[in-house]
Amino acid sequence: MTGGKAASQAAPTGATSRTAVLWVPDWPVVAALTGAGLDAHVPAAVLGARSGGGSGAGHTVVAVSAVARAQGVRRGMRRRQAQERCPEVALLAADDARDAREFEPVALAAETVVAGLEVARPGLLLLPAGGAARYHGSELALAQALVGAVAARTGHESQVGVADGLLAAVLAAREDAVVPPGGSAAFLADRPVGELVHAVCDPAGVAAVREAAGLWWRLGLRTLGDLAALPAASVQARFGDLGAWAQRLARGEDLRPPARRRIEEDLAVAEELDPPALRVDVATFAARRLATALHDLLASRGLACGRLRITARTAGADLGGDDVGGGVGGDGGGTVLERVWRTDDAAAGGMSAARITDRVRWQLEGWLTAASARRGGGADPVVAPIAHLALAAEDVVPATTHQPGLWGADAGEGERARRALGRVQGLLGGHAVLTVELQGGRGPRDRVRLVPFGTEGGAGRDPGLPWPGALPSPAPAGLPDEPVPARVLDAAGRDVVVDARLAMSGEPAAVACGGGRGAGGAQDVAAVTGWAGPWPLAERWWSAGGGARRVYLQAVLDDGRALLLAQTGGVWQVEAFYD
Repeated sequence: MTGGKAASQAAPTGATSRTAVLWVPDWPVVAALTGAGLDAHVPAAVLGARSGGGSGAGHTVVAVSAVARAQGVRRGMRRRQAQERCPEVALLAADDARDAREFEPVALAAETVVAGLEVARPGLLLLPAGGAARYHGSELALAQALVGAVAARTGHESQVGVADGLLAAVLAAREDAVVPPGGSAAFLADRPVGELVHAVCDPAGVAAVREAAGLWWRLGLRTLGDLAALPAASVQARFGDLGAWAQRLARGEDLRPPARRRIEEDLAVAEELDPPALRVDVATFAARRLATALHDLLASRGLACGRLRITARTAGADLGGDDVGGGVGGDGGGTVLERVWRTDDAAAGGMSAARITDRVRWQLEGWLTAASARRGGGADPVVAPIAHLALAAEDVVPATTHQPGLWGADAGEGERARRALGRVQGLLGGHAVLTVELQGGRGPRDRVRLVPFGTEGGAGRDPGLPWPGALPSPAPAGLPDEPVPARVLDAAGRDVVVDARLAMSGEPAAVACGGGRGAGGAQDVAAVTGWAGPWPLAERWWSAGGGARRVYLQAVLDDGRALLLAQTGGVWQVEAFYD
């Protein structure tokens, strides 16, 4: 641990509390290596979605181990670039659930030093520093105790920072520093506004913070000190709750002002599981109902929460006593487990029911995995079933105001539709409600796939790749259920054929569609008023089967329809249609 920067400014105007942050560097890589059973000295990188917030495999590096970083691998690289820099790099898929599950032993280790911790996100813990620092003698001694406990119990290296306010403490942890009381404003002043992203607890809010930071940069607000110097009323009026949230952090103040704490009573929902849940997926199904109920309670009151408390009680034999995630004693022979997760409250409009469910599922997996590891890790142990599950919204505050639109759909209709679909999914099963996800491909059918509503597929082809031979913009607006047989006719009524040299036997004058949804009625014939093409496409021509060969043609008809036609083996069909 090293001392923080000297404080040359007075303490912030708002009341602040001393906050300690424990940070495990490169946690997604550390968790991936742990889950794969690989040594920490193996060069590794995690591949995920380009946005960095989704689960599942991707083609972009989102996290890099220190060993791989020393050999030139960097975040944002493509898979091939990373392998060029370090051929022996282990490329592992991103997995939010795994990151949270593997982080539970770290939280347990920190809890042996400080009680009442919060999980901001996997890899980052928030801890109250005041009383704990007095108990251990100093903030530096507290930091050393935390680092030692995590290393002794998990083998992971960690860093601890202590400062006034959340953002200063997070950035101090990244430097392994203690910022003196009152020095957070000076510590933050010269840092770029983009570093606000490190204080985001929910990955879903990262994009909004990055977009706001980019706007402030273009407006000339290059540093956190520039943002902190603006009048608070002007920032609130111009940038809303997100701007006010960012300015409080930039000033080194607490995430929420003292006047806003507990102005509303906590909201809680609970359910007895009968029979008790023996598997995490069964308990998660109940958690989804609770998450929807809690979200509806918050939404009906126009509120958002700053903390989510997850409580589970086991039936019969416990899960490992006090060593399991915040166990607070037994009840009827079981164990009561609790963990608090930090959220981004009103600054990001509150958490959705899906995000609440994710956190509950991660926490349940973390508890059960931690218990299994301590019981030998060999054969699956007998784990007590979960008999009671409860969720509580704490630090309840007014949520961001949603202004109704002047025209079009109301601002809340989208969220209401998502909740309705979630209820249908809960009744019929996860795969009963599907949504379209964009993926990479050349043809219109190759570029879309169906995934269960509320999930992130993550395993599709990367749409950001070049895909040479793909259709030019704009993309078609819709696809028929199946390609519709069609004939393309010239002025003499003969079939138009495109040969191997892309020579057309005649100019398209009419299109006769064989029926199908979105492509007109049965044997519908319409004159062509405009056309473009043809565009050839030959995929996997080197394969034994010869691959796929087709020719695309765009046609605008006199009845207002615009079609995308494809010829394969001399036969035309309607592949898609345009608005």
